[in-house]
Amino acid sequence: MLVALISSFGFVGKQHNRVFEPEVIITSTAPANPVLLGVAANPLVRIGIYVPAGVSKVTYTGIQTSINKAAVLAIRELNVYFTDQEPKFAATKPIATFTPTSTDFKIPVQLTLKPGWHYIWLSASLKETANIKEKIEVHCTQLFNNQNKGQKITEDKSAYVKRIGVPVRRAGDEKVNTYRIPGIATTDKGTLISVYDIRYETSRDLPGNIDVGMSRSTDGGKTWERMKIIMDMGAPHENNGIGDPAILFDPATKKIWVAALWSKGNRSIAGSKPGLSPDETGQFVLVSSADDGKTWSEPMNITSQVKNPAWNLFFNGPGNAIAMKDGKLVFPAQYWDEKGMPHSTIIYSADHGKTWVGSLAGPKANTTESQVVETTPGTLMLNMRDNRGEFRSVATTTDLGKNWVEHITSYNTLIDPVCMGSLIKANVKVKGKLREVLFFSNPDNSYSRNNIAIKASLDLGETWSQVNKTMVDERPSYGYSSLTKIDDNTIGILYEGIKDLYFVAVPVDEIIK
Repeated sequence: MLVALISSFGFVGKQHNRVFEPEVIITSTAPANPVLLGVAANPLVRIGIYVPAGVSKVTYTGIQTSINKAAVLAIRELNVYFTDQEPKFAATKPIATFTPTSTDFKIPVQLTLKPGWHYIWLSASLKETANIKEKIEVHCTQLFNNQNKGQKITEDKSAYVKRIGVPVRRAGDEKVNTYRIPGIATTDKGTLISVYDIRYETSRDLPGNIDVGMSRSTDGGKTWERMKIIMDMGAPHENNGIGDPAILFDPATKKIWVAALWSKGNRSIAGSKPGLSPDETGQFVLVSSADDGKTWSEPMNITSQVKNPAWNLFFNGPGNAIAMKDGKLVFPAQYWDEKGMPHSTIIYSADHGKTWVGSLAGPKANTTESQVVETTPGTLMLNMRDNRGEFRSVATTTDLGKNWVEHITSYNTLIDPVCMGSLIKANVKVKGKLREVLFFSNPDNSYSRNNIAIKASLDLGETWSQVNKTMVDERPSYGYSSLTKIDDNTIGILYEGIKDLYFVAVPVDEIIK
C-alpha cells in the first residue's frame, strides 16, 4: 500500500487560512531476483516518486542507502537509473555511479521532477570474488532535496535481501542465439553437470540447428568450465538438430546418462510420423560419461527398443531422471500417439543402461513434459505438464508403468502455466535431522512464465504447504528449470531467463520454513 509522506515544503497563507502543499509520495519495492556474477546490471530497489498536480517541481540531490557487510565485500559498483513514468527496469545510461566502501552512505544524484510518477532504480554489478553463499541486502531510506533535507522512503515487504547467482550460459556466448531446456545432476564427487539446448540461430524449438551442450562445476556452482558439445548429429546441421535433454546419474556405476530427441529433417513434434527409422520419426538418443563428465560416448539410438512403431513420436521429458533404490534407471518420457495426442510416460533400464524398456501407456492424455521420482521403494510418481492449463497432473505406479493411479494432488494442487517443471527427492537436513523431501520448481502461477519458485513437500508429495516455498526469480522468463541436491543443506536450481541460463544455490531452510 502506498503511504503518503508529507512533503517538506511547508505551507503558505495566514494561520486561519492555511494552504498546504499537496503530498509527495515516495515508496520503494525490491523485485525478487538474484544478483548475478558477471552481469553489469542487476536490479536491487525501485523508488517510486509521485509528484501531485499543484506542485510545480521538486529537486532531489541524494539517496541515503544502507547495505549489509556482505554487500560491501561483494558489490563492485552501484548504478542509479531514472525512468520517467515507466516502472520497468531498463539499464540505459546511469544518472549516477557509486562504489560503496561502508554500510551506510549517500549516493549523489541530480533530479528535478514535475508532477506525475517517476522511478529510480538502484542496480549492482559484483566483484569476481563475490561468494554465492552470501546474501546482499540493500535499502534506500531517504531522498534528500535541494535544501539537503531528507524525506523518508516507505518500504514495502518485498525482497530487499537477495541471493547471488551465476549465469551458466548467456545469449551471445560462443555466438549462440539462445540457450534453453536446462537439466542438472550432482555426481558422487559433488560435481554439478548441467545440460541444455544450444540453439545457434534462433530461440525456436526443433527442427533446427540445435546441439546439446554440457557445463561442469566442481565448486558448488560458483564457476563453470567451458561449454562442451556432447550431442551433435552432424551436417547438414539445420536438418540434424538434437535437443530437449534430460540427465541421470547412476550411483551404482558412477555413469552419467543424457537423453535427447534427434530430429532428422522435420522429425520433431510437428513432422514426426509412425515408424522407427530416422527418416520417419524422431529418435530417442542417449550419450554417457564414465569419468565424471569429462568425456562422453558417441550417441546411442534406442528408438527401436522403446518406441511403439504406431506412435507418431516418442522421446524423453527434459530435465532430470532417476536411479531407483533397486538400481533401475528411469527417464520420464512422452509419446504422441497415432492420432497426435500426447501422453506422459517413462522408460527404464534394469541393467544400468545396456538395454531399455519403453512403449508403456501413460496415465493421462494431453500431458507432455514430465518428471519422475521414487517416493517409497518401488513406487514411482510422475508429475506432468498438462495442456489443459492451470495445474500439474500427477499419477503413481508400482509396476514400472504397466498400471497407473491418479494421485490425490493431480490437477488441483501445483499451479502451472503449461510449462516444464522439475521434481526431485533429496535427503536433506530439516531442523538438524536428515529427512526425505520432495522439491518442485516451476513458474508459480497459472497464466505466465514468471515467478520461478521452489516448493517442498515433507510427506513425499501427499501435500504441498504454501508455507514451504521460496521465490527464486519473479522476472519474465522462458520458464523451464531443473533442481539438484548440492549438499545436505542446499538445493541448486538451473533455470531459464530470456535466452540465458542461470544457477542459484538455495539453502533448504529458506524453502522449508
